[in-house]
Amino acid sequence: MTSVSSPIRHPDVGSAPVMTKRAWWLVVLNLVLPGSAQVLAGNRRLGRFGLGATLILLAAVLVVGVSYALWPAVVFTVFTNSIGLWAVAIALAFYAVVWLVLTVDTLRLARIVKAAPNARPLIAGFTLAAMVVACGTAAYGAYVATTASGFLSSVFVAGPSDPPVDGRYNVLLLGGDAGPDRDGLRPDSISVVSIDAETGQATQIGLPRNLVNFPFSEGSPLAEVYPEGYGAIDGCEVSACMLNSVYTEVEVKSPEMYPRAVDEGSEPGIEGMRDAAEGITGLTIQYYVLIDMQGFSDLVDALGGVDINVTERVPVHEDETFTTVAFWFEPGMQHMDGYHALWYARSRHGTSDYDRMNRQHQLEEAILKQANPGNVLSKFQSVAAAGAQVVKTDVPQGMLGYFVDLSSKTKKLPINRVQLTPENDVDPEDPDYDSIRQLIDTALAPPPSESPVP
Repeated sequence: MTSVSSPIRHPDVGSAPVMTKRAWWLVVLNLVLPGSAQVLAGNRRLGRFGLGATLILLAAVLVVGVSYALWPAVVFTVFTNSIGLWAVAIALAFYAVVWLVLTVDTLRLARIVKAAPNARPLIAGFTLAAMVVACGTAAYGAYVATTASGFLSSVFVAGPSDPPVDGRYNVLLLGGDAGPDRDGLRPDSISVVSIDAETGQATQIGLPRNLVNFPFSEGSPLAEVYPEGYGAIDGCEVSACMLNSVYTEVEVKSPEMYPRAVDEGSEPGIEGMRDAAEGITGLTIQYYVLIDMQGFSDLVDALGGVDINVTERVPVHEDETFTTVAFWFEPGMQHMDGYHALWYARSRHGTSDYDRMNRQHQLEEAILKQANPGNVLSKFQSVAAAGAQVVKTDVPQGMLGYFVDLSSKTKKLPINRVQLTPENDVDPEDPDYDSIRQLIDTALAPPPSESPVP
């Protein structure tokens, strides 16, 4: 520390040791508590402004930390809506500019030319590195916040939040495959994810795409057209009256059945699939998520690939005729890029539709595990760009904070699975829907274990 006769504000400029020590004190103070260097040695008005801004930031971080510990859903809500993200972006951009101004002014106050010659490059280098880290981090944070705001606006809709039904949120998850030989998109991966609104326990109900004669939810437009089940009496409007044909029939042939679908962030075909899934499962489905498989590979690549434990040989085809095998995925852990992950999910050669369902669900779970905050933030621009092209949903932005908080609980628990396939005594070509609903009810609310009688 400088002596009384040579304080930081009025140093002995002729003493290189004193000026060196003073310079180090100023640049360290600027790093630890921006604004304090100006209060001690420069423009006190600028210093008080910088110090006040710094203290406000520290107080805000403390409030956010305490709020996250006590009410995490509130914090997630603030940081998962466009207004909150823009406020964060503006604040970070402001602090980037403030820290830049204070650091440059600190370098001026330090009078490096009066310090010992061998200390000058160290002081300058340390100050510039600290400035790049602090200002660069704030600027990148502002960029991420604005990009995230754009991503959320493009994917999620504005709308009211829905309460859980019977203590659960039920989401229709569709994997759409719009091939060049198809009239419109056809969902090849169909499931309902039912999440306990309190514990976060998730149950995934896999619906085979070849289910037939299924009912629609009571009072829906399709229930009026097919009162005895889809295509049960006089067939349907498309070539095959199966579950994954409902989207094409409604979207291409009868979109007028759901005139408000687009205004509500959906599509007529998706609403038809929702009514079908409700009729099959007996559940009320609040939201849907549609993943476009054609753009799915971009999302996997944006995340840096995905690790899959291959349990049996799976072929990769040379073209979309699914006849000529290029090579096989061998059993064991495989790191797949987007192209190969897509083929792993779509492959049909030598395997059944039910094997394909299992691979698709395996891939979905692997991606969810790999999409951790660190991985997403490090590749945020490419992830957001891919996600905006891949995902369509009617989940409102106002629900994101709650769902992010709920998902943190879900990730800690194993996912229950109910596959409506022959292995669970379900014949998709001759299904018993009363038995199917009983199977689902049992999975969602298993009977309590009986305690032994003492």
